[in-house]
Amino acid sequence: MAHRRKQKQGEKQEGKRLHTITDWTVGVIAVVALAVFLVQMLGRTVRVEGHSMEPALQAGDTVLVNRLSYSFFSIERFDVVLFRNPQSGDQTYMKRVVGLPGETIQIQNGQVLVDGTALKEAGFGQTYTVAGLAEVPIHLGEEEYFLLGDNGDSSEDSRFAIVGNVHRDQILGKIWLRVAPFSEFGFAGGLQAEGEENP
Repeated sequence: MAHRRKQKQGEKQEGKRLHTITDWTVGVIAVVALAVFLVQMLGRTVRVEGHSMEPALQAGDTVLVNRLSYSFFSIERFDVVLFRNPQSGDQTYMKRVVGLPGETIQIQNGQVLVDGTALKEAGFGQTYTVAGLAEVPIHLGEEEYFLLGDNGDSSEDSRFAIVGNVHRDQILGKIWLRVAPFSEFGFAGGLQAEGEENP
């Protein structure tokens, strides 16, 4: 009798353990499936090529692009975006939004001027030795943006005719998360205060 009771208790404990493991496994699978679904629906992963966005983004980083963000929110100054460039066979670029629709952009003495005022923001201390098209004032039309790379000496951006002003329709999404290398996992593309290292 006692042996049977012990055996039943053992079976019950084993059943509880199995139930717990099953619940945990199903939970993990559900979370992974949801993550994959969100990545597929909301974004796409893109590998950073070149050095134009250093120090915010490094060559070889993999980032997640939020494709739905601008369906609900406005494009803001200093956002880092992925856009296609029809002038170079629809190649995609990653750059930082500096000029917004209706503004006038010019680069003088290495400084970016927005409507005649130097753009001053913590972390945006870049100097642009080559003004390119922005040597003279550029007025942005409706739904046009002026984009620059953080590494001004190594960036093909709105200063050059091959890119020029970028229309809203060309912008594919906002750079959202750095997913690789894993040691650098986190929100990507933020401005960094002077002297601050990459997180």
